[in-house]
Amino acid sequence: MKTPIKFLAQTHPKIWAVIPAAGSGRRFSQTALKQYQMIDDQTVLEHTIGRLNHLSLSGYVLAIGARDDFARTLNFAQSDQTHFCIGGVERVDSVLNALHYLSPIASDDDWVLVHDAARPCVTQKCLSRLIHTAITENCSAILAIPVRDTLKCVKQAEQIQSTVSRDFLWQAQTPQIAKLGLLKQAIEQALKDGAHITDEASALEHMGAVVKVVQGRSDNIKITYSDDLELAKLILNAQK
Repeated sequence: MKTPIKFLAQTHPKIWAVIPAAGSGRRFSQTALKQYQMIDDQTVLEHTIGRLNHLSLSGYVLAIGARDDFARTLNFAQSDQTHFCIGGVERVDSVLNALHYLSPIASDDDWVLVHDAARPCVTQKCLSRLIHTAITENCSAILAIPVRDTLKCVKQAEQIQSTVSRDFLWQAQTPQIAKLGLLKQAIEQALKDGAHITDEASALEHMGAVVKVVQGRSDNIKITYSDDLELAKLILNAQK
């Protein structure tokens, strides 16, 4: 078993993880939840939590659906650090619920690492770089990769309207990290203002907070469609 990664534990605040896992995942299947699909002998969610558990976490919060009676039966590593809360209708609601859950047991200055439940292939090097950047530069940060492919703007009838420049464009990934108090404030303000929030960084951007990108890897895929599951299996096997 790998030794948990240490990040100057004696000098920096605690690190918690939040995993929003209450979504319906309709693009994957109308009936099956993607985070509970099997890869080898573990669910996608167990693989995801396994990657995060190599960090020196104070604990992690799984935001699950109100009718989810399966998540609590899974055999998570370091189960004594596992917390559950009820998620919301949208991802942002689930994250906010998890932050409210953490508030009585964590400090506003603790770091929170938000990671997709269906993103099981993130590497330890990427996690290490992300956390190192946030702590040493005292700012929020996300994993992201520069956009590689040519982008087309298509508005109607599947006709190309224009080609979009790739200059300065990055594809956001997770984890995304910020201080607990700042992230909670940013999400609450963005929701109050009716802003369109697709990830944690967009809420932080809305309030004008500094968010840095840390270059990740293209194999840090999010399982969104059914064929992504087979790709994730290949990636995990290759990473071994």
